[in-house]
Amino acid sequence: MSLKFLRLQPGQDRFHPISKTGSQMSPSGLGWIIIDSLDTMMIMNLTTRLSDARKWLNRGLTYNQNQDVNTFETTIRMLGGLLSAHYLSTLLPDASSQRDYIYLSKAVDLADRLLGAYESKSGIPYASVNIGTREGLLSHADGGASSTAEATTVQLEMKYLAYLTGNEAYWRKAEHAMKIIDDHRMQDGLLPIFVHPDTGHFRYQEIRLGSRGDSYYEYLIKQYLQTSEPVYREMWEEALAGIQKHLLTSTKHSNLQFIAELPQGIGGPLSPKMDHLVCFLPGSIAIGATEGLTETQARKLPSWNAQKEQQMQLARELTKTCWAMYAVTNSGLSPEIAWFKADETNPRPFPEPSSRPRSKNDKASWKQDLIVKPLDAHNLQRPETVESLFVMYRVTSDPIYRKWGWEIFKAFQKHTIVSDGEGYTSLQDVTKVPSPQRDNMESFWLVRPMASNSFRSFVALAGVVRQILISRRPRP
Repeated sequence: MSLKFLRLQPGQDRFHPISKTGSQMSPSGLGWIIIDSLDTMMIMNLTTRLSDARKWLNRGLTYNQNQDVNTFETTIRMLGGLLSAHYLSTLLPDASSQRDYIYLSKAVDLADRLLGAYESKSGIPYASVNIGTREGLLSHADGGASSTAEATTVQLEMKYLAYLTGNEAYWRKAEHAMKIIDDHRMQDGLLPIFVHPDTGHFRYQEIRLGSRGDSYYEYLIKQYLQTSEPVYREMWEEALAGIQKHLLTSTKHSNLQFIAELPQGIGGPLSPKMDHLVCFLPGSIAIGATEGLTETQARKLPSWNAQKEQQMQLARELTKTCWAMYAVTNSGLSPEIAWFKADETNPRPFPEPSSRPRSKNDKASWKQDLIVKPLDAHNLQRPETVESLFVMYRVTSDPIYRKWGWEIFKAFQKHTIVSDGEGYTSLQDVTKVPSPQRDNMESFWLVRPMASNSFRSFVALAGVVRQILISRRPRP
């Protein structure tokens, strides 16, 4: 795919593919898209573009800016992007020279600035931090509380950096935040979605696996797989049992199983709302049950038991529900939030897997059960479903997950690619065809949804990466 050369200022953080413009989050720019997509360029073997990016990192990027940034987003996208690039550069040919530590050195500089977020009274990280002054900042909303997900979704990156550098401060700060959470652990491992950095106490009662709650649960099992610390396996198993006991239910017509919300906490009424973000869960359940092995390999282990069998069945059912969120819309793409017609006769807690009715496979009954409200109909190119499909295919080898993933990719190609073919954009309303386009491409689009598809999906993507990189070339 050939692309026009753009005249954008270096360091811009956002790409607007319809207007062919860029914007930035700080006066000098932080290079969000470039850093988030470094590993994608390595996997695609875009050596020239990667060279351009490395030059910009070396000459044009500085974190010494008087700029407030979100602690969580900066950790997972910027720090995570740099660490992923460093890791891949040690594995892939032509990704880096043996003496090139640009990614790691930038990661250390950024992480040292992010450590200011952990200097709260409790050790729970502040929602934001000024990377110039290294001062942590309370959230401007929610009474100053940090979201639970954001406070507990920084550990993988910090612990890996500690491993690479030998600097235990990164590990200690991140681990201390988890200890505070564990010390205040709530009933059945389900946490309210806000925690205050001054006290370390939870605020409000709302429990959900969507926004502000999601990645706390995702990082529990991933921290166990990363470090083998038994406490994270225990926390994950307790939380998963709590999810099945309090949040899992099914729909009226098709028996689709979904994860509801508890706006008033445990004991309160269920809200039949499920964010697309929740679709991280089936993939996480699968890697938790198999510990990263294939299902065939895991079944041969002495540790395989009936509970793991039930967990894999739940992973399959929830993956189907996440696919249904795509399959029922006119565009074939999921809304940001889905509402379900819950079966009000379901007992609580939900029955054990062996006694649950299996979900139906016909889209007609799915459409009876799934509601898309106008304010929830947008699609932000989120990766959770395709990531779970990727994991489920790798774990089970069932071709249905590859098929569903390919259908989703084709829908993205059809509806989110802009008219001249030079970029992908988020959508305003997935229930309409053509779907109104928003003129914004999320940085994670180049990293997570695309990387979870087959290598054929990279053909069109290569042009998009090339176009963005043009704006990141260092000044002479």
